[in-house]
Amino acid sequence: MERRSFLRGAVIGTSAAAFGGTLWQGAASAAPAQPGPGPYGALGSADANGIQLPAGFTSRVIARSGQQVGSTGYAWHSAPDGGACFADGTGWIYVSNSEINPSGGASAVRFSSAGAITGAYRILSGTRTNCAGGATPWNTWLSCEEVSLGYVYETDPWGVNAAVRRDAMGRFKHEAAAADPVRKVVYLTEDESNGCLYRFVPTTWGSLSSGTLQVLVAGTATSGSFTWGSVPDPDGSPTATRSQVSGAKKFNGGEGCHYANDTVWFTTKGDNRLWQLNLTAGTYELAYDDSLVTGGSAPLTGVDNVTGSSSGDLFVAEDGGNMEICVITPNDVIAPFLRISGQSGSEITGPAFSPDGRRLYFSSQRGTSGSSSGGITYEVTGPFRA
Repeated sequence: MERRSFLRGAVIGTSAAAFGGTLWQGAASAAPAQPGPGPYGALGSADANGIQLPAGFTSRVIARSGQQVGSTGYAWHSAPDGGACFADGTGWIYVSNSEINPSGGASAVRFSSAGAITGAYRILSGTRTNCAGGATPWNTWLSCEEVSLGYVYETDPWGVNAAVRRDAMGRFKHEAAAADPVRKVVYLTEDESNGCLYRFVPTTWGSLSSGTLQVLVAGTATSGSFTWGSVPDPDGSPTATRSQVSGAKKFNGGEGCHYANDTVWFTTKGDNRLWQLNLTAGTYELAYDDSLVTGGSAPLTGVDNVTGSSSGDLFVAEDGGNMEICVITPNDVIAPFLRISGQSGSEITGPAFSPDGRRLYFSSQRGTSGSSSGGITYEVTGPFRA
């Protein structure tokens, strides 16, 4: 499917049709629309878990940092961050990073076909500040270190095989990863104020042990064409990977990254933007920029992790903002899907859908305490759009 770009003039519950075409055109002169509900309707009052949801949706707490997950005997990690789901027979597994230093790493929770918790365990240890990452088509989890000269670790969601450090994917302040099975590459974001967008081209698809690290090369405008330039020294020392290729485009704090339908979506927290790469056309452009929203009521601020649903909707988590996960629909409607109350000192992390698309998992990294030891991981169930 195709998605229109340039959501820069969007407001809550407003579509491109309100502005007579793409959302950025003429938006500055249009009468500001009033905030309203999105495709799931208005948010209700906060439930017992402090989460505001549309009608028909419910939440439950899956895990709390430092506390046993269900009756598994396994204590959940601190500062839960990026995550993903993997099919496990008739059930599934949710993996989650730990953004602490030292220790870091990642853990997993296993669910039955009915959604009951049947296990929890560690899948990565001894790493630093594991922030986001991404799933591979061969069912591994790429856990990324958000530190200078950080590594990518390929982990086993089942916890059977030992994690492997993937040096060829480069050493930099890694954030998220998104696999593209069509072009057989993995896209990587960099959490630096002058960071880059990378892609890793494996020598053999299905193995990340060797390959070529490349960086997106483009002009300074917010839209245009792009190419890829190979990074001579992925080790990043003594020259940082982002400084090795002439013309490498700089992005202000790369965060979440998601691939679907020949498109890469990624966020930059330094300027509250959502970008898209049209891989078929070889072009890039802004998909959302909160600074250009009319009426002074941006529906999405503090952009961070991003994921997608089978309907083509994007779900973008906020780091701060109103502690919301916002939905962006294929017809360019932007609205809050959920809001966490009473946790202003935290951020929302790790949104991921169960394989059947009926459950959304995510975490409040610091919970009500505002501390990394206060993280809470949630599940939301309801009538998600197919």
